[in-house]
Order: sequence, then C-alpha cells, then structure tokens
Amino acid sequence: MTHPIRSADKEIPGPQSGTWLVRRRRIAAFAEDSVGLSTRLFTEFGPIVALTRRHGERLYSPLGECPGIFLSYGSEAFKQAANRHDTYGKFPLTGQLFAKRGTSGRTEPLNHFLTGLFGVNGEAHRQHRRLLMPAFHKQRLEAYAQETVRISESFLRDWQTGTQRDVAADMQLLTMRIATKTLFGEDVGNSGAGTGGLLREAMRFSSHWLTAALPWDMPGLPYHRFLNAVSVYEREMRGIIQRKRALGQEGNDVLSMLLHAQDADSGARLTEDEVLGHVGVLFAAGHETSANALTWTLFLLSQYPEVARDLLDELEGTLRGGTPGPEHLDRLPFLERVVQESMRVLPPVPWNARVLLGATELGGFELPAGAELWLSIFQTHRSPDLFPEPAKFLPARWESAQPGPFDYVPFSAGPRMCIGAGFAMLETRLILAMLLQRFRFEIVEGAAIDRAGIVVLAPRRGMPMRLCHRDSSANKTVPTAKGNIRELVELPG
Repeated sequence: MTHPIRSADKEIPGPQSGTWLVRRRRIAAFAEDSVGLSTRLFTEFGPIVALTRRHGERLYSPLGECPGIFLSYGSEAFKQAANRHDTYGKFPLTGQLFAKRGTSGRTEPLNHFLTGLFGVNGEAHRQHRRLLMPAFHKQRLEAYAQETVRISESFLRDWQTGTQRDVAADMQLLTMRIATKTLFGEDVGNSGAGTGGLLREAMRFSSHWLTAALPWDMPGLPYHRFLNAVSVYEREMRGIIQRKRALGQEGNDVLSMLLHAQDADSGARLTEDEVLGHVGVLFAAGHETSANALTWTLFLLSQYPEVARDLLDELEGTLRGGTPGPEHLDRLPFLERVVQESMRVLPPVPWNARVLLGATELGGFELPAGAELWLSIFQTHRSPDLFPEPAKFLPARWESAQPGPFDYVPFSAGPRMCIGAGFAMLETRLILAMLLQRFRFEIVEGAAIDRAGIVVLAPRRGMPMRLCHRDSSANKTVPTAKGNIRELVELPG
C-alpha cells in the first residue's frame, strides 16, 4: 500500500499518481528531457515536487526500498544537502545496476566500476577525497594544462575555414583525448580508440534505460553488452596498472599518482579496485561535462555576436594570436565571465541526485529514508533576485554578481563539490581561447537545437556549426537557432 508523503498539514505537491503506465511514461519523460519536464512541474507545483510517490519506482537508487522520487531547487536545498551529506547520500554512477554487483562472476567489476567518490559516504568519503587532492594541486594542474594545449593544437590542425562540423562530437573527442592522457597517461589520437573509448562504450550501455529495465545476462540484451564492455575495459585497465607498477615510479598522470597515494594521518592507501573506481568516475565526470560546457558556450557565443566580438578583442589584446597558458588566464577576466555565465544559463550537469540515508525535512515536508531527491542546478541558477533577466546570456553580470556558495552551483557545493572543478575551468578556458583565435562559430542555417538528457544537458542531435573567419560577422545577419533550446535561454532574433 502506498502512503502519501506529507508535511504536518499537506501532501507534497505533484501530478496525480495515475496508472502504472502513466507513471512509467512520466519517469521516461524525465529521463529524456529532465530540464523541460521539471521546469513545467516547478512552475505548477512550486520548489518541491513529487515526480512519483510509489514504492519501488526509481531512477538512480540501488537500495532495496525507494519510496518515491522528489525534485527540488534553491540555495537552501543545496545548503542542507551539503551540510548534511551523511543523510543526503551518493551512490555510484551505475545507479540501479550497482545493486547487481556480485550476483555472478561477470558482475564482480560492478563493485568498483564508476564508483569513485560517488560510491563512498561519511568518513570513507572524507578519507578518499584527501587521497585524491594531491592530483589536483596547482602544480599538477599546470602539467595538465600543457597537455590540454598540446592535444588541442594537434586536434585543430586540420580544421578549415568554411567547413561545417558537428561541434558537439568534436568537443567530446577532444576532451576524451585530454582525459585519457591526464588520467591514464595515453593519448588515443583522433581515432577515439584506447581505454577512453572502451570506457565510453561501457558508459553508453550503463545509461541505456533498457539495461536497467531488462537486467538479464543474455546475448542480444543491452545488459549483456554492458557486462561485456565492462569486462574488456577492466582487463585493459588492470594491464595498464601492472605496467605502471613495473616501472616502480610515479608518473604525471592521475592513475600513477593514485597508485602511490597514502593518507598522511592513517597511512591508508587505495586498493587497486578503489583506484579503478576513481579514475573511471574522473573520466566520466571530466570529459563529458567539459565537452558540453564547451559546446554550449560556443553555441551561446554564436547567438550573441556582440559578446563574441568583445571576447575576441580581449583574447587578441592579451594573447596576440599566441598560444594560451595558465599564466595568461588572470589577464582574461571576460573569458572567465563568459564561461561562468554559460554554465549558469546552460549548466552541463543540470542535477545533483541524492538518496536519503535517513528521513529528513525539506521545505516544510517530511521526506522518507530511501527516497531519491533530485536537486536542480538549472533551476537554482534562475533566481531573478540573484540574476536579473535570468534567461539571458549576460557575461557582464559577473562584474558585480556575488552569489553565495549555494546560489551558483555548476560543480555542486560543500564537501562534495567536484574535486576536478579547477581543472575543468582551466581546460575550458584554454580550449576556448585557442578555438576563438582561429574561427568564428556560426550555427548552420535552420538547425534545430533541442535539449536532452538527465545526467548531463546535451544537444540531442549534435551542434552543427560552420567555421567562419573571425571578423566576418560585421554588418551581417547571424543565423539563429531553432528548436526547444529557445525555451531555456532567451536568444536574439
């Protein structure tokens, strides 16, 4: 029997429960277009909404009991989740599939596949985070920056003015190359093969809705293909680890550092399985989100040509056509504002999902233990009190905007703030500086840009753009995008 979730005097608002089929369609619609559906629900019901109140229906939780899926937004919700992260728990990126770990020999890798910092809570999370921190110190970031520039220069070598490209696919491949080099010590080149390609394949199957819906290890089913992909990736990664251990010295990549990491207080070290879990998550969180941040920023600049021209003036005045490095970034404040504003308007990760490890109160309502709570980064960034005209792309607002730590949360906040946030900002700014000194990006005439996704916010059918001369927009009508992206951001024209 299902009991409604109530505060002292009222039920948590939300759409009527409906039949099983109605609820399944609603959950599927959220997975397909989470930002679009939640925007409508928040407008109708307020800042906390029950997507479903039925026990057993879930999107993320691997726990046996899930008494509902709830959505919320706002700085207070993020503050509570950050300050009480022993109650607001996290679980591996495999979500529901994590519950299948250890059910057979082929599912043993699920004990650590895509676990990382998402797979630990409480004191274990604090200890693991301490072990990872040296990999993201300033000196290490500068080494990663050198690899970012080197790989980007190689990647852009064959790009030609006047050609059309799917920039979304390009940014996925570029950031994958950077991630595999900085994480594993290998550059897979433009083929997209190697360890990064194997991991992307496994991730693709893990996120397919049929993989969780039909979790049977039978040939032809997505779950079977998922386990195959995980097995191949696992074998390759353990081979890399063996080769690094044989060298007997610490390399400059994250994997090498984690193999040598030791807690100064307790002397604890990461097991090989834990290392595998961390590098997988760092790859997934790093390359996918950076790729979408770059894609959306290039899109927004194409729609706001005055902003693009101001940014190009800054880049040319500081870099004079030269190669950017970390030492230049302090002298490129408008570039930073452009990236900040892009991640406010179209955050690459629109949600922060939690599973309640105990019952708690939020916004005057009681939420039960085991429930999923999805905190909207996208909607939190739309507060008109903090960000006037929130649907507009206005980088200049950051000259005076001073949001609190829970008002602007593209990398989450508190003890679980993204450990790679510094490198993500560094990587994004360096790549943009290289791209925009070479080309002006113009959306292809008539292109429909539709949003998609739940874990990440991505263009559904890519981002078709034309590479133009940098100064060719003067006195010219710039093509504007069509599609439902226009529901999320106010575009000129």
